[in-house]
Formats: sequence, C-alpha cells, structure tokens
Amino acid sequence: MDDAKEEIRARLPVEDVVGQYIELKRAGRSLKGRSPWGVDKTPSFMVSPEKGIWHDFSANKGGDIFAFVMEVEGISFREALEKLAAQAGVELTKYGGGDKAVAERKRRVKEVLELSCRFYQFCLTKNEKACRYAFEKRGMSKGTVEEFRIGYAPNTGKALIQFLTKRGYKTQEMEAAGLLNRYGGDLFRGRMMVPFIDTNGVIGYTARILGQGEPKYLNTPETILFNKGRFVFGLAQAKEAIRQSGFVVIVEGNMDVISSHQAGVKEAVATSGTAMTENHLKILSRLTDDVRLAYDGDVAGVKATERAIMMAGDLGVNLSVISDYHGAKDPDELIQKDPGLWQEAVKQCRPAVDWLLGKYQENLDLSSGLGKREYSDVAMRLLRFVADPVERKHYEKQVARELDCEVEDLRAKKIDMGEKKRLKKLELEASSDVLAGVRDNLQAIVMHGGVTGVKGVELPEDETKKAELEMIFETRYKRWDKGMLEGEAKALLSRYKVEMSRQEVEQLTMRLAELEEREGEEAEQESAEILRRIMVLKKQGN
Repeated sequence: MDDAKEEIRARLPVEDVVGQYIELKRAGRSLKGRSPWGVDKTPSFMVSPEKGIWHDFSANKGGDIFAFVMEVEGISFREALEKLAAQAGVELTKYGGGDKAVAERKRRVKEVLELSCRFYQFCLTKNEKACRYAFEKRGMSKGTVEEFRIGYAPNTGKALIQFLTKRGYKTQEMEAAGLLNRYGGDLFRGRMMVPFIDTNGVIGYTARILGQGEPKYLNTPETILFNKGRFVFGLAQAKEAIRQSGFVVIVEGNMDVISSHQAGVKEAVATSGTAMTENHLKILSRLTDDVRLAYDGDVAGVKATERAIMMAGDLGVNLSVISDYHGAKDPDELIQKDPGLWQEAVKQCRPAVDWLLGKYQENLDLSSGLGKREYSDVAMRLLRFVADPVERKHYEKQVARELDCEVEDLRAKKIDMGEKKRLKKLELEASSDVLAGVRDNLQAIVMHGGVTGVKGVELPEDETKKAELEMIFETRYKRWDKGMLEGEAKALLSRYKVEMSRQEVEQLTMRLAELEEREGEEAEQESAEILRRIMVLKKQGN
C-alpha cells in the first residue's frame, strides 16, 4: 500500500486536508491554527505545506495526512486510507495485491447500501402513512429528514431486491450488505429507515416499525462494513458541532439523537443496539475530553454510568451526567415538551462521580452498618478509577463525611489486584505521553541543532517523523544559539533518562505484583531478579 499512500499524498496537499477541519493562517513558510482537540489557549497547531506534515505542540501529536485523519476522525489507518483515497480519486484496488477481491467486495456493498438509501428516501415521499409518522407524530422537519437521510421500507416482500437486481446487483451482495432476511426476502418492511452513516457513507440501518409488531427497532446485523462496537450513531452529523463547542452528549436512542439535533443540540450521538464500549469512548475522546451522558436514573442507567467511568479514566475523559428531564422519561420526550428545556439540561450537567455517589446514597440505608459498608464498597471501587489524585482525594473526603469516618478507614479497605493493575496502567499511559514529548524535542535538537555527543538517543528513520522533528526545531529552537541548544539537550536528556527509569520501575512493580499470586521456584527466581533491577534503577535515579 506504500505506492497508494504516496499517490494520495501527491494529490492531497496537507493544508487542504487539515483545512477541512480547522482554520489555518499563514505564518511564514508554514500555516498555523488552533488545535482541533481544544487543548491550546493560543494557536499551536503548525502545518508545513513544503514537507507535507503537521504538528500539534499543545497535544504532542503530529505526522502526515493519514495520521491527522486517524486522530481527528477517531478511525483506523485502513479507514483513513479509504477516506483519503476517495477524496483523491485513487483506486485502491490497483495497489491492493491480495486485497483486491476484498476491496472490490466492499466497494460493491457500499454501492448497494447507497442505492438502497436513495430507494428508501424515494419511498418515503410516496407513502402518506410514513410521511405522517415522520413529520407529524415524530415532529421531524424536512431539513432533519434530509440531513439524516431518513426513508421508508415498503411493506412488501422483495421491493428492494427487485430495485437492486434491475441495476445489476446480486443477492449475495445484498446479503453481504445486511439487507436480506433468512428467507431471501427484504429484511426491512413497513419501517421508517434511519441509515447508519460514517465517513465513507451508508454502512447499515436502524429501522422503526410504523404499526404493531416486534421488534420495535430492527438493526442491520454486523457486516464487512458495520461493526456495532465501533459505530457511533450521529457522529458524522455531529463532528463539527463537537469541535466548535468542545463537548459531546451521549444519549440512549437513535431517535433521541435526531430530536436533539433538530432542537439545536447538535453534539448528540448514540451507540446503536449495544452498550457503550471502550472503542466508542476512544473514538469520541479524539474529538473532545468533555463527555456528557444523558442516561436514565434507573438501575441500568447507574450501571452504564459506572462502566463509563471505569473506561473514561483510561482515556483522560471528563464525564458528566445530564439528569434533569423535568418529568420526561428521555431527551426525545423532553424535546417534544420544550426544546429549550433540553438545551438548558445539557448545560446543567453534573460530574458523573457526584451523580453516581448521589444515586448510591438514595438507594442504600446509610443509617445502618450494613448500608455504610455497601456504600463504602461501591464508592471506593468507583474512586479507584478516578485517575487524578487531587480529584480522588476530594471524593474520598466527601464519602468519609457521609459515613462519619476517616479517609484512612476507607483506604484500608481491601483493593482488588485487577483494579490496582488498571490504575497503574493509567499512570503508565499518562507518563508515556510526557516521555514522547521530551523525546521529540531532544531528537529535534540532535538532528537539526548541530548538537553532538548526546548518547543514548535513537534517531528515527521514517521520513515523515524526520520532517515532523524539523518542524518542531524550526518552531521552537530555530533562534537559539549553540550554547542554549546544548544546555537544553543536556536537560532534556537528563529528564528523558529519569522518565525512562521511572516507567521501567513501574512496569517491573506491576510484574512483581503478578508474581506474588504465583508459587514455585521459577516465580521466586524472577521476583528476585526484578527486585535487583528495581534497586539498580533507583540507585541510578539518586
């Protein structure tokens, strides 16, 4: 695929790709803008048209157009490649070798799904009952129906199949697209069709029955294009609003998303037919670290929020909960009542941990010893996933006050080793980001500052990374004299070694904890070697 990448790079200037997402202004030979991840107070995102690369100094990220699209869209390399190939007019099947058959199959399935969407949209305009449901009962505007490409599946056996067959598509391709039932007929009948749309177009459907019958909602099965564990409904329509406002709202249902967009809260998205996964949250965390959950306050909503908090700590996400629905059961019902109340509810969100602790207090008898034990158990289990030590201490004090005990009493509760490992993993990932920033600056000075004699620093061979380091040097160190550069290199090298040693100690400590649970001479031997290595590293640190 290297030839395909080079062809795409040649056709798509980096400033044109980045310029689709952020405003860029000329700054000498480079271009400058605000970070799409919203972490800079002043423009610190640099683009070099000459080198074809970018670097975000506030977020310590950089690379070529593929790296940018992967980061900003929250997608895999393959998805970024396909997206940029489509923009550049590059046919990937020419470069795919053994992947040609798969690529051709995907292309045909995409065409089938796009045509089916147009078919359903046309059928909506011709069906009075479907129009009444969409425009009157659901209260959708014409603009909303067009934006979400909503349609209607006729209540007949093979209407879609006949339409696609006339246009040269095979039933195997329709089946691969998830459009057929097990009897070989149309899967969707007599339903309002809401397409799943990602960066490459339509990949599936959620379909709501108009009359009586079960299931009320029917989703596309997983296919070569649709994976429910990764797909975020409404994200294609919400991305720009999320970037501008700096937050995302996760609602429970797809109709909640559509109603929210129509009500002016265009940051709303949903997971489709599945609980939120780490992949969902990871995709959203690339756009913003402010995630607001609009879940019900029932048992399922509490459990979903617990899971979200456990996942969010890994990703550095700030979670809050939207809970004031003014008596409505969900966002859609609240919007039908008054769109302004929904807009206000989104603004009046509460930190997720605060909300969850409040729910625990409501559901447990804190006047009894048993209730206090249960509350302290669930609260401390939850707080172990709050990565920031200052924030965690704040909540520990809050829980201790509620239970009329000391923070030390709470901390004395037994900690599950699995959770300990997870917390340590969070710390390691955070320190890895710091280490990457120090390494990039040091490599930039060594490669482009004429500083010699710096031992223990490997320089990259990748041309894109080399260009990124040159940009870092030109932006940060170009006007420094040799003495200043040598001093900076010395300080960075010292910090780099300290960070490397600290990370190794943390990793070895985690391994030691794992070995404590095992018996036998082999485990004892490895433990002894690890302890010796930790002592050496700590002496070097001193």
